[in-house]
Amino acid sequence: MITAPAPISVGLLLGLSFFLGLAFEDFFARTHTRRPGGIRTFPMLALGGGVLYLFDPAHFVPFTGGLLALGAWLAIYYRELLRERDGPDEPNVGLLVLVLNIQAYLLGAIALALPPWVAVATTVTSVLLLTGREQLHNLARRIEIKEIITAGQFLVLTGIILPLLPSEPVTTLTSITPRQAWLALVAVCSISYASYLAQRYWAPKASALWMAALGGLYSSTATTVALARQAGTEAGDGELQAGITLASGVMYLRILAVVAVFNGMLAWRLAPALCGLSLAALLICALQYWRAKRRSPQPLQAKPPMTGGNPLALGSAALFSALFILVSLLSTWVKSHFGVSGLYSLAAVVGITDVDPFVLNLAQGGASGTPAETLAAAILIACSSNNILKAAYAAVFAGRRAVAGSAAALAFLAVAGVAVALLIGGA
Repeated sequence: MITAPAPISVGLLLGLSFFLGLAFEDFFARTHTRRPGGIRTFPMLALGGGVLYLFDPAHFVPFTGGLLALGAWLAIYYRELLRERDGPDEPNVGLLVLVLNIQAYLLGAIALALPPWVAVATTVTSVLLLTGREQLHNLARRIEIKEIITAGQFLVLTGIILPLLPSEPVTTLTSITPRQAWLALVAVCSISYASYLAQRYWAPKASALWMAALGGLYSSTATTVALARQAGTEAGDGELQAGITLASGVMYLRILAVVAVFNGMLAWRLAPALCGLSLAALLICALQYWRAKRRSPQPLQAKPPMTGGNPLALGSAALFSALFILVSLLSTWVKSHFGVSGLYSLAAVVGITDVDPFVLNLAQGGASGTPAETLAAAILIACSSNNILKAAYAAVFAGRRAVAGSAAALAFLAVAGVAVALLIGGA
């Protein structure tokens, strides 16, 4: 017995097939050759597929027969299509017509058998891919092959290595598991990689301050070095000073976001301090930018890209993992032998290298049994130590007195961070 479909499912079927046919006709209206399919054909195919599905929704025998019949007809059509030429010597071998006709037929069963969002998502995605042909081809021409390889490396990191790692500690020296260590790597590298791509492909259209903000998401230390070197070789140092301060302001928000992924309670404890420090950095940045604009109204253009290598390169991933494990072991050892003061000292030391492994180690329970207030204070001390390092970089690499404002701003943020850390930690 055939079960009557819900009216809303039939309406969804007709609406989506009509929408798909409309996009099909609009796309092929730009060519002189007529193609099978369109605003009438696709609704008919969807209705036919839906009805055949209803005849046998358990075994799909009529529905499969209809699909085979449609496939046979499309095979004949495609054989004739191969004889056509788009240009003098270019055969017309596009598969869009075949794929969209089959999708219109499948849409009937999808709309009646699956949740509505599946039918909507598949149809809208197909229309966007169909109508975005030029934009997608332009994107493919802009992206270098090494970026595609890097995307493949990211899939290896997340889709192959991560599921295979054990979720239990493999040593008594630390409570961090291999899966936690690799997940921390994925989290940090994903944010850095998004910033890296934005800097690489958005730079010609972005101002220096926007690029500095993106650099803060990638690495505020690398951004500080790049901007300080630029300030030492050309004019516009006032805006570059603002960019250095802005990168550190964004760093606070980046750390807060990463901690929130792994430890909501610690992130909640850190939020007032990190947001306050970020706001202070933004206010200093605004003052520096205002003073720079008063001296020179001409905006300084960004230079692509400001940061170093690709953060998803396997060498960078291996280095981060090694640092994460080393920091995890040191945190456990220092905490057990020297207590809270040892943890604070370690935070000050790791701040001059890379704060991410230390922050993520604490967020994932690397110093188990430590109160959230102590962990928050240690993270703030690490950030302050990193700001001292960046202040030194700003002074050394610029080679000019003009960058002293940035060094002073970073030193002020470092002192403020330590003061807040002592207040939170109860020292």
